[in-house]
Amino acid sequence: MFVSRAFAALATLLVLAFVAGCGSSSESGGEANFTGSGYPGIDAANTRQAHGTIDSSNVTGLEEAWTTPIKGIGPFGSYASTPVIDKGVIYSQDLASNVEAIDLESGEVLWTRSYESPDYGPNGVVVQEGKVFGATQTEAFALDQKTGKQLWSTTLPRNEHEGINMAPGYHAGMVYVSTVPVNANESYEGGGAGVLWALDAKTGKKAWHWDTVPESLWGNPRVNSGGGVWYPPAFDEKGGVYVGTGNPAPFPGTPQFPFGASRPGPNLYTNSLVKLNAKTGKLEWYRQVTPHDLYDWDFQGPPILMKVGGKEAVVAAGKSGIVIAVDRETGKPIWQVAVGQHNGHDDDGLLAMRGQTSKLKPPYLVYPGALGGVIAPMSTDGSTIFVPVVNSPQEILSGGEKQEPGPTSGEIVALDAKTGKVKWKEELASPAFGATTVVNDLVFVTTYEGSVSAFTVNSGQVVWREKLPAGSNSGVVVSGDTLVASAGIASAAGQRAEIVGYRVKE
Repeated sequence: MFVSRAFAALATLLVLAFVAGCGSSSESGGEANFTGSGYPGIDAANTRQAHGTIDSSNVTGLEEAWTTPIKGIGPFGSYASTPVIDKGVIYSQDLASNVEAIDLESGEVLWTRSYESPDYGPNGVVVQEGKVFGATQTEAFALDQKTGKQLWSTTLPRNEHEGINMAPGYHAGMVYVSTVPVNANESYEGGGAGVLWALDAKTGKKAWHWDTVPESLWGNPRVNSGGGVWYPPAFDEKGGVYVGTGNPAPFPGTPQFPFGASRPGPNLYTNSLVKLNAKTGKLEWYRQVTPHDLYDWDFQGPPILMKVGGKEAVVAAGKSGIVIAVDRETGKPIWQVAVGQHNGHDDDGLLAMRGQTSKLKPPYLVYPGALGGVIAPMSTDGSTIFVPVVNSPQEILSGGEKQEPGPTSGEIVALDAKTGKVKWKEELASPAFGATTVVNDLVFVTTYEGSVSAFTVNSGQVVWREKLPAGSNSGVVVSGDTLVASAGIASAAGQRAEIVGYRVKE
């Protein structure tokens, strides 16, 4: 992925959780389906701006109301998604692909659909049309919203090197699910390619697909792999679909093909922000952020549709630690900014692509590393963009060999939506592997070590913080006076993988 990925072993940071869920109408810029419910990104524009009554005046009254165990276990923990809420019911998917409907008021489990299909994540569901849409490692599916009965399933991976690791997108009767070159058994083996599929929401029938990378895999499918989509697309009212794509592999290369020599060129359309036509899947424009990526820098984050300086724009980010805003119609840049730690390697892929590998002199340390940059989804209140950042290095030992990530820290960065300039930033006690979520004048952030905090949107002041029952790499969701947080990384003694409901005390 990640891209995205979030390593999830609390003691060693070696467990990977591919991370790795309504907007102000005055700032929405014409985004589609602003229902305020059922979407992993809170709405179809992925703003992660929730409707609720929690604000700085009452947030200190939040108290634990209930807990519900997270039962499924995947390769890297129990949970790597944002639950969604619709009509007083929470819909949740664990890392064994199992889906539950949970009563928002009491935390009671209303129904369970078991799959026991281990998933790296991120995963999750979207709820529309009276259905719950999701995916296992191999199949997209639809469940009846009231009962959990499976209505259809559609197999998508084309070979054993591919899998599915995303919550679906939904718009106008179509469900959008992508494969990636990663599954529970292997990662980035030769021949694994990401393909985005549009499926009929009523039947699961395939309508069209878009190859995020060429079938030829740049001339060497025995060695190369890449692409895919890790998070739900954003949708506008004019029929535009916006996605961020994953990285090429192998990275940084192999002993035989150092620095990506097996995949010459920029490796389109990896590490890109892309706009497609929703009816046909035709590519309308792309903006590649990291050509010929060497360091697993997916541009995987779910794009956000919003107005930037009065223009209809798309804002997106990825593991390269780059946040961009582009014009929605043309893809032309409005602004671009680096967040988190960078140490001069942002253009190494271009050097390798141009045959200038003599300028790359291993061993060296790279920031951001494979677990650095912006791994989890951002959020916005229309004027500010709230970016969860992971600062983690990676040592490149040679053109074909890397070492596992080193010590990791986190921060939250608030960017001015008009200019991209930093308004404020705050260091976090541990990595920000979970999405940020805005409600009223607060932005909520979870951290890897297992806490959930509320920061004021204007200044970044911490006004509420609570310890979770386990570590977390999941964002929160808010409905009314209730906040739902997920703690799915129970890797230390006494920790419990649970979903927790907090409610403002009357």
